[in-house]
Amino acid sequence: MAVTAKGIPAVLPWRRARQAARRLGWGVADQGMSSLTNFLLSIYVARTLGAVQFGAFSLAYVTFGFALNVSRGLATDPLMVRFSGTDLPAWRRAVADCTGTAVAVGLASGACVSAAGLLLGGTTGSAFLALGLTLPGLLLQDSWRYSFFALGRGHYAFINDAVCAASLLPSLVFLQMSGHASVFWFVFAWGATTTVGAAIGPLQARVAPSLAAAGNWLSSHRDLGPRFTAEGSASSVAGLLRSYGIDLILGLASVGYIQAANTLIGPFRIVYTGMSMITLPEAARLLRSSPQRLPLYCAAVSSGFVMLGLAWGVALLVAMPRGLGYLMLGSLWRPTYPLVLPATVSAMGMAGAGIGAGTGLHALGAARRSLRAMLLSSALTVACALTGAMVTGTAVGTTWFVAAASWLNALVFWWQFRQALREADIGTAHGRASSLRRTGRHRRPLITRRVGSPPAARR
Repeated sequence: MAVTAKGIPAVLPWRRARQAARRLGWGVADQGMSSLTNFLLSIYVARTLGAVQFGAFSLAYVTFGFALNVSRGLATDPLMVRFSGTDLPAWRRAVADCTGTAVAVGLASGACVSAAGLLLGGTTGSAFLALGLTLPGLLLQDSWRYSFFALGRGHYAFINDAVCAASLLPSLVFLQMSGHASVFWFVFAWGATTTVGAAIGPLQARVAPSLAAAGNWLSSHRDLGPRFTAEGSASSVAGLLRSYGIDLILGLASVGYIQAANTLIGPFRIVYTGMSMITLPEAARLLRSSPQRLPLYCAAVSSGFVMLGLAWGVALLVAMPRGLGYLMLGSLWRPTYPLVLPATVSAMGMAGAGIGAGTGLHALGAARRSLRAMLLSSALTVACALTGAMVTGTAVGTTWFVAAASWLNALVFWWQFRQALREADIGTAHGRASSLRRTGRHRRPLITRRVGSPPAARR
C-alpha cells in the first residue's frame, strides 16, 4: 500500500475509482427503481384514466415536485454538501435533524395542498387532496434516500425504494379490480406505499427523525438552506406556472399530452437523477482532494448526459411508430408523438448540458450564484412556454419554445459556474499561481468557507 509523507496510508487511484464506480452503480440502480416506479405509475394512469384525469394527475405531480424541492433545499442539500463521507456518529446526528426537517416540511406543505384540494374540488381537487394527505411520508422517504447516499451506502436506498415499488404495484391492481380506478386513489396509493419506505428508514439507519431539531438544522445551515430552497423552488414554481398557464391557454388535455411526452423521456431522467445523486458528493470529494480538476469533471458530466439524452430520444423516435407508442400510452401516443423531438432537445439542454455546471456550483457552495442562475432560467422557461402557447396555440409549439429556453438556461449556469471558479481561485495550476502573484497574497478560497468541516454552530 502506498504511504504518504506523514506515514498515513494513501488510497490508490484505482481503489478510488472502484469505490466511485460502486457508488455510481448504486445511484443509478436506486434512481432506476424509484423513477421506473413513477414512470410505470404515470403510464398506467395515462392508459387507464385518459387525458383529462392524467392532466389532473400531472398538476398534482408538479405540485409534489415543488414541495420536494423545498424539502431537499432545506434538509438534504446541506447534508449532501457538508456531511458526505463523514464518520458514522456525525452522520447519525445530522440525519436525525435532516429527516426531522423533511417531516416538518411535509406536514406544512401537506396541510396547504389538502386545503387547496378542498377549495378546488372536482378532478384536480381530488388529486390535490390525496397528495396533501401523503406528503409527509413522501418527503421523509426521499430524505432517507439522500441520507444513505451521503454515507456512501446506496444499497440501503435501493432496498428502501424496492419495498415501495413492491407495495405500489399490487395496490394499483387492487384498485383496478375493486372499481376504484380514479385519480384520487391512484395518487393516494402512490403516497401511502411510499410512506411504507419512510417507516422502514429508521430501522435501516438506526436513527429516528427528530422533528424538534428541525429549527436547529435550519439555523445551522442558514447560509445554504434558504438559497438552495429558493433555487429548487424557483424551478418548481416555473413548472407550476408553466402547467397552470398551459391549462388556461390550451386546456387540461394539452397538459396531459405534454406530461405524457415528458414521461416518455423518463428513462433518461432515471439515469440523470440517479447519477446526480452521486455526482454532487463526488464533486465535493474532488474539490477537497484535487480542486483544479473540478471544471473538467463538470464538463465530462454534461457531455455524458447530452449524449445519453440524444441516444434515448432517437430510440423513442424510431420505436414509437413500431408499436412502443401504443404499448406505453395507448390511444394517447399519436397526439404525443410530435412532442417527442422537442422534449428530447429540451432534456439535452438544461438536464444535459447544464447539469455539470449546476453540480459544480453546489459543490463549491456557491449558493448565491446557483440561486441567481436558477431564478433567471426559471423566468426564461415560463416566459418561453407561455409565449409558445399563445403564439402557436399548440402543445408542440409550446414544447419547442421550452426546448429553446432549456439551452439558454444551460449557458446561464455555465457562466455562473465560471464566475464562481474565479472567485474560488480554482482552475489550472498556472492560472492559480498567476492569480496569487497578481494579488501578492493568498486569498482564502471559497471552498474553505463553504465546503468541508461543519461550522462551529452545527452539532
